[in-house]
This record gives sequence, structure tokens and C-alpha cells, in this order.
Amino acid sequence: MADFGGDVEAFRAEVRAWLDANFPEDLRRDPAQQMAVAMGQPEGTAAKAWREAMGSKGWGTPTWPKEYGGGGLSRQEARVLAEELAAIGARNPIGGMGVMMFGPTLIEYGTEELKRQHLPGIIKGEVRWCQGYSEPGSGSDLASLQTKAEDKGDHWLVNGSKIWTSGANLADRCFCLVRTDSTKKHEGISFLLIDMTAPGVEVRPIRLINGTSPFCETFFTDVKVPKDQLFGPLNGGWTVAKRLLQFERDNISAGLGGGNIGQATPLPTVVEAARDYVGVDETGALVDRDLRRRITEHLMEAQSFQLTVRRAADEAKSANGPSAATSIMKYAGAKLAQERNELLVEAMGHQALGWEGEGYSAPEITALRTMLRSKGNSIEGGTSEINLNVVSKRVLGLPDPK
Repeated sequence: MADFGGDVEAFRAEVRAWLDANFPEDLRRDPAQQMAVAMGQPEGTAAKAWREAMGSKGWGTPTWPKEYGGGGLSRQEARVLAEELAAIGARNPIGGMGVMMFGPTLIEYGTEELKRQHLPGIIKGEVRWCQGYSEPGSGSDLASLQTKAEDKGDHWLVNGSKIWTSGANLADRCFCLVRTDSTKKHEGISFLLIDMTAPGVEVRPIRLINGTSPFCETFFTDVKVPKDQLFGPLNGGWTVAKRLLQFERDNISAGLGGGNIGQATPLPTVVEAARDYVGVDETGALVDRDLRRRITEHLMEAQSFQLTVRRAADEAKSANGPSAATSIMKYAGAKLAQERNELLVEAMGHQALGWEGEGYSAPEITALRTMLRSKGNSIEGGTSEINLNVVSKRVLGLPDPK
């Protein structure tokens, strides 16, 4: 990290100069290009240059250790960087599950060899990761998973299947929970890092109600995994898996409560849609008083949520990572996201009921599909029911129900 003598404004000036020199003009003129890869589309020339620039600088993962290629920035400097990116409409091109979930867990639990092998690819945005947790018969009761890894001396032999593996059809590697001891439940689970191009790996995308296929079924048939790709202790994967879930819920909740981000087609805010479709009276207030009340309540809750997320993020960094409190943040974020999308569709009225064809604008069609997709927000990253149980036991200390 550069030494600015505590002068944050000097760092801000350096950030502005670097962004001015490295943020491609094509992306300034066409912001949708920044979302191409996130939406499963090919990476354009400008987007690739932007990713490589941010990855080489380490600013895609600004607070990660510099020794592995991260930015090595302080929290204050990372905040300045985020502010300056937002000011010019620049999206951080380094993301995905490697950044959100696996990377932070690897930094905390990984061996030096695994860190040096896998962190650089995540930091530069060159390697995509997917998560092999849920199985057809092991969803909320994740510890009942049956995908098996047999010790074959110089490698593990993996057989089984996973479901809801987000982005598996685009991923290079998978962080995967496997059973290495069938005589125990939680204590028989290990954590393997699997090459998605290895023979025996098959991926089948799942088409959702909104027309997209972000989730997949993943099948492992006699897949050989090198012994050195065991992450964490043998039969000690459950502890690592729970820690990773805290990072996952922390990142999901922050995104869910922040509006409809990550859309290829920009959506209006709930207030904008209500004004345009429902109308206002002579004072500028929405003519539908009940809708106005519910939108106001939603905005108040959303603002409170965002402030709480910021406070929780600062507390997590000072306490060496997120805590079990991420479960309540995930629960609240999912609820807010669903409410926001339902209000948006309600405000648009019958114009938000079109699926395709003339008579409907792209934002109107996107609003409906986004509302349908948001139904999964209370399932992914741990169901709302499971998250409430975590809060009950690990935050409030309540006893198990009898």
C-alpha cells in the first residue's frame, strides 16, 4: 500500500488520475458492457482491458493482502476507491463467488500453498468459481449430503451430484463439500477444490420461471481430484463451510438491500415508476394514498437496512470477519428485495404483466422477470427459515424447541 502519510485526499487524487487513465471510454459511453460477463455474455475488448487493469492493480479486491496480488488498502482507502468508482459510473469488474465467498475463506483457512495457487486467479478475475453445496436430497439439511470422495492414494475419486450450483456452466473451478466418512454426519464432511474441466464433470443449466438459467445441476462421475486440493482438515469441512456461508450471507444481504443492481436493462426506482404510471396530484404527492404509504414504509426500512449493513461491515472488519448476525441481514435483505420488486410491478400496473412482444418496454418486461426471480431470494444462501433458526440459536442464545 502506498504511504500517503494519512492524507486520504492525496490517495483520492491518485485514484482519480488512475481511473481517468484506465477506465475505457467505451464503457463510459455504454455502461451495459460492464454487465456483460455478469449476465453470462462474452467479454468485450473494453471490458477485458478494464478487468485486467483493475486486477493487475489489485483494486478489484482492495483490502486483500498485497502479497497475493490484492490492493492492500486500508478500509478508509477502499471506501475512497468505491466512491470514485461510483462517481464515474465504473463497476468493479472483479467479482463472483471467488471474491464473495471462497477468497475470504481461503485467506482465513487456507494453507500458504493453496493461497498462492488460487488467490491470484481470483484477484485478477481470470478464474471463475462455483459452489458445490446443495444436493437433490440435501438442501436445508445440508449436512446430510451424499456426494462421496474416496481416498485412492494419490487422488480423491468423487461421485455424486449437486444442484443449484450458480454459474457452474461458466465456472473453471468448484469449492465443493463431499463426504469422506459415512459413519458420521457433520464430522464426515470434507472440503475439496475441483477442476470443472476434469473428466467426469457434467453440468446442466436449470431454466427458471423468469426465463434465465443462472443455476445448474452438476454431476460428478469418477472425477479425480489431486490430494493437495483438500481445503481444511480431513473430515473438518463443515467448520470451513459454515464460515464460508457467513461470507456468502454477508455479501448477498448487502446486494439485496441495495436496489435492483446487476440488471442488463436498468429499472426505474419504485418512486419513479409510481410517479410515471400512477400519477401525482397538484401537490406532487402520489394520488394513490395507500401505495404512497407502503412505498414510504419500504424506503424507510431500506434506508435503515443500508445503514445497518454499513455498521455491520465495519464491525466485521474490526472483529476479523462476519458473524452469525449475517443471517438476520440475509433474511431482511431478501424480504426488502421481494417487497421492492412487488411494489415496482404494482406501480406499473398492467404494463408490468407483459412477457414479450410489442406494447411493453424493456424495463417493463424486466420488472416482471425480476419480480419472479426475487422469489428465490429467500431460498438462496440459506432459506429464511434456516437463517431465523441461526439467529435464534447463535445470536439470541434461545434453546432448541421441544
